[in-house]
Amino acid sequence: MKLTFYKYQGTGNDFIIADNRHQKISKNDTKRVAALCDRRFGIGADGFILLENDENSDFKMVYYNADGNESSMCGNGARCITAFAKYLGLIEDSAKFIAIDGLHHAKIEDEIVHLQMQDVSNIENHGTHLFMDTGSPHHVQVVSRLSDYEVKENGAKIRFGEPYNESGSNVNFVEQIKDNVFSVRTYERGVEDETLSCGTGVTAVALAMHKSGKTTANEVNLETPGGKLTVTFKADSNGYSNIWLIGPAKQVFKGEIEW
Repeated sequence: MKLTFYKYQGTGNDFIIADNRHQKISKNDTKRVAALCDRRFGIGADGFILLENDENSDFKMVYYNADGNESSMCGNGARCITAFAKYLGLIEDSAKFIAIDGLHHAKIEDEIVHLQMQDVSNIENHGTHLFMDTGSPHHVQVVSRLSDYEVKENGAKIRFGEPYNESGSNVNFVEQIKDNVFSVRTYERGVEDETLSCGTGVTAVALAMHKSGKTTANEVNLETPGGKLTVTFKADSNGYSNIWLIGPAKQVFKGEIEW
């Protein structure tokens, strides 16, 4: 079967996206998905996303990591699939869609996609780092000289180490630039490497920096190797709500490949 695919990127976090509204693409072929995401022998991507029909929303997002396994929520991937839904004519400037962590709302202004994330009520402060789930689990750790930091080596040690073990965690290393501006580099589980950007990761960083008192702003700007993202939120005694991840999402190319 010929698979028609679309390559999208959101601040350098890149994805293969396919229209599976007619259920022609098998969702159990882990090896095939991993092969497509391979940067030397396949198309190359941080993840693979299927857009499917959903009875109660505009569409459903099914997300796979580059290792071929269906994964937890991907913020940049969700922004990209929102742009893809507009390209297909399924939506105009706003969307309501279902993902693995529940219902999401999104809106598009030019090429900037605003994605509403799930509320976060539980943030663990372990002194040396903070931990939370923003749709995916995230370890957040402040370091110095981030540009020279060994993200892959140190990220892998944390991802596979205690207390995360086999299930693992994404790992974000952070350096403060200004009051509400932070530089972020992320090691992503499932990719098992540093990615140029991580949407759920920068969301976790923004909340962690506010929770730990590094900033009092409710609009935080995050600088990743792949570009700039913004996270806005409301903070109160119950935690964080009305969280929005904001940044560009662009189609890179369209192609066909044997499935």
